[in-house]
Amino acid sequence: MPAVHRLWVIHVLITAICFIAGVRAMTQELPRFNFRNKSETLRWVAQHDVSSLTQSAEGMVISISGGDPYIQGPPADYPEDTLLWMTIRLKSEVGGIGQVFYGITSATEENSIHFPVSAGKWEIVKVPVPALGNGWRLRLDPPGVSGKCMVDYITFSKRLNPKTPDWPVPAIPSPGTNALELKSGDLLLSHAPDQMGGFTLSIAGANMTVGHTRPWIGYLDAKDETRWLDLAAISTIKTVIDGNKFVMTAVFKDPDGVDWSYRQTFAPLAGQQHGFSVITDVKVSRDRRIIYLPMLITLPGAGSFGEKRKHGLFAGLEYLDAPDTSSSEADIIGPGSHRQTPDNLRVTFPLMTVQNGGKWVALTWKADRNITPLYDSPDRTFKAGGHVMGLIYPGSDGLNREEGSLLARDPALLKANVPIHLEAKLLGGSGDSVVPSVQAYLAENPLPPLPNLGMKEQEYVSWAAGGWLDSSLRDGAQYRHAYWPGVTSFAPGIAADAALYELWLAGRTNNPALMKRLTDAARSAIALVSPEVYNDSGVSHVRYPLGSLVFGHVEENVTRAMIIGRDTLGRFDADGKVIYQPAPGKEDYGRTHFENHANGLTGEVLRQLLLQAVLTGDAGLIQSALDLLDMQSLYDNSAPRGAQTWECPLHTPDILASAYMLDCYSLGYQITGKQEYLAKARYWAWTGVPFIYLVNPTDNRVGPYAGIAVFGATNWQAPDWMGLPVQWCALVYSDALYRLYKVDPMPLWKQLAEGITISGIQQSFTSKQKDLQGLLPDSFNLRPQVGNGVAINPGTVQANAVRLYGGAPMYDLHCFREAGAFVHAPGDITQAHEKSGEISFTAACWPKDPCYILISGLKHVSAVTINGAPVELAGNNKWHEQEHRLILQVTGKVDVVIGCR
Repeated sequence: MPAVHRLWVIHVLITAICFIAGVRAMTQELPRFNFRNKSETLRWVAQHDVSSLTQSAEGMVISISGGDPYIQGPPADYPEDTLLWMTIRLKSEVGGIGQVFYGITSATEENSIHFPVSAGKWEIVKVPVPALGNGWRLRLDPPGVSGKCMVDYITFSKRLNPKTPDWPVPAIPSPGTNALELKSGDLLLSHAPDQMGGFTLSIAGANMTVGHTRPWIGYLDAKDETRWLDLAAISTIKTVIDGNKFVMTAVFKDPDGVDWSYRQTFAPLAGQQHGFSVITDVKVSRDRRIIYLPMLITLPGAGSFGEKRKHGLFAGLEYLDAPDTSSSEADIIGPGSHRQTPDNLRVTFPLMTVQNGGKWVALTWKADRNITPLYDSPDRTFKAGGHVMGLIYPGSDGLNREEGSLLARDPALLKANVPIHLEAKLLGGSGDSVVPSVQAYLAENPLPPLPNLGMKEQEYVSWAAGGWLDSSLRDGAQYRHAYWPGVTSFAPGIAADAALYELWLAGRTNNPALMKRLTDAARSAIALVSPEVYNDSGVSHVRYPLGSLVFGHVEENVTRAMIIGRDTLGRFDADGKVIYQPAPGKEDYGRTHFENHANGLTGEVLRQLLLQAVLTGDAGLIQSALDLLDMQSLYDNSAPRGAQTWECPLHTPDILASAYMLDCYSLGYQITGKQEYLAKARYWAWTGVPFIYLVNPTDNRVGPYAGIAVFGATNWQAPDWMGLPVQWCALVYSDALYRLYKVDPMPLWKQLAEGITISGIQQSFTSKQKDLQGLLPDSFNLRPQVGNGVAINPGTVQANAVRLYGGAPMYDLHCFREAGAFVHAPGDITQAHEKSGEISFTAACWPKDPCYILISGLKHVSAVTINGAPVELAGNNKWHEQEHRLILQVTGKVDVVIGCR
């Protein structure tokens, strides 16, 4: 055969092979795993913590036998250039988070997808996966650490891949002389009569935000092709006055002949609040599958202060100071940092704020799962030269939209003549932080009702006692901080606070047998503790200088407090900061922060110093602590951050930082009575509110008052804590709120504290799980309503529950400022009075046995009466004149009068 003919034949063969391969790719059948067929189940292998894979009429049965169960499937061929939807029908006895890995040889976190699974019911889960290829395997990790999970089938379908367009840069609105105007206090809203998004909002004459003048709409046509509409270019736009409001309407016909109506109504808010309601309705004449529909877009700073911004807030996701940008990798590295359009579950309540130049503007809205918030600071989305706060359709559940993307993976059906409705508000005012916007939100949207706990006090006492006595937390007379099956890192140890919590429960139960068990366990626990560390030994996240007030040896514990306090002074630098220093050879958690210190890191140390100082009553130590407190003004109006640097970056916004700084200033106010300290205590209390769910993100029982620990991730990677309550952190904040409420009786503080406490009880493990009963999950999944390990001891919940159920607090402090005296009691201190040469108070002490009250800082004692009877200062009642310390032994509720001339 001539060479030219051979080349021609080779060319034909290659062309034919390519054609056949192309046809095969287009017609390649997607894999399907039908587990009602026994042969399919036999192709899967139990790899870890699965005791067996068996067949039933309903599908494959996975019997889970440990904390990390997973099975692996056979290799299968997938089209290499096709994005996929994976659909799984399953039923799990235990709810939680399932996960599917995909790969050829190994499983990596990057090549996986998580999904929530409810307990006890069949569910169809649809999750996005990328294009795979030939020979890829699936690994399925069912939820839970025990029980059975049944899988009916796993199927695949093609997933569309709409491309983000090159968004046109919006023009800055210029309402002009014909502008329509609305006023609300010192806020002025001006709207051009014929411009889409043609509004500006100014505060006291300063332009703060503008509308988006070039919005586009994206939908899929009958051929699954993406259509993009430029609303401003194709609409007939008209804005008219209608009483004390104006209405902007835009009507147009899309290229496929469907009529659209876009209507936006602006009106001033009634009452004292300054701002405007914005109601948006969008309607179509025939069904439309929407991938992007802007309902309200506002651009703070565009045309005015620009990308410069002092502070920013997106409740549940962002808490920004001047150097920060939103969706940065300072707290999360990788896709988790993309928080412009989050899963709605991650939003603790609907509020976005930008603050600059002593003024703030905020966008809030009626929570709606059909709506996704959009926050970008600075604006890298539309590049208008400012920031973005917006609301778009459709909503996001974490699976139907890639977080950070404006386009939905799965289009939402906008039905003919059934409008999408949005209720929003634009708020604004003066202030040097984002806190006024949180206050304004709550002025418009009061705290949610307290959840119905459905657990009376005796039920709580019995349940919490089970946590201390009968869970796997306990090992004889020792206690672990936390427990989880298969986890050995939490060894049992001595715990004076366990004994204290057991005694409190013993004093509240009406069950004699349980009372004896609790009392015996407490005595056994405290017998192992050296007396000089009664105040310091513990396993709970909430601790008080209480052990010696209940068990004695007050002098030794106060002496130890003086030593610890003086040593603690050495941790501060000359400017009053605690400098972050990574441990040698360990991860540097400060490397993404713009400073080498943070208020949460400093606040935790200063709080301990202040507590040790008032316990000793030493004037020099107290003054040194107050001098350091004054130096904390460098953190005024800043975001709370940096209190969890054992696993989270120093940069990360943190509710523990709110709690620690609140406690510092609350103590400072108690000591001195300075109103400046009280104002700062209130400020830091407010900074913790964005971490608390004030709107239930699901229809489930647990949600309101659950608390996010940080707006970031462990070690910048996983777990990603946003949308994942870590209630022990919220409970530390709640404990601080309860104390603030005593000196600043604002109902909001008490309701927040009680709501957080109720949620902590709701999240804890029930008596059905004996090894975990009464323990608090380290974190909690809101969609499947399941707690994650490890399980933490009951003390952090109980410290708050004692107030919830109306009992005296475990520990109380009262400062007599004129006398320079500090009263410490195991119970509530009330009726405190001070006059020349005399102090008096009532202490409702909760221990049934004799206990102690410490009055430190007294200069002189001339006489003491308890319940009207003179007290001889000898034996168990001691006056240490040189140390300025009075110790009184008491039982129950007592009225104390001390002459101190």
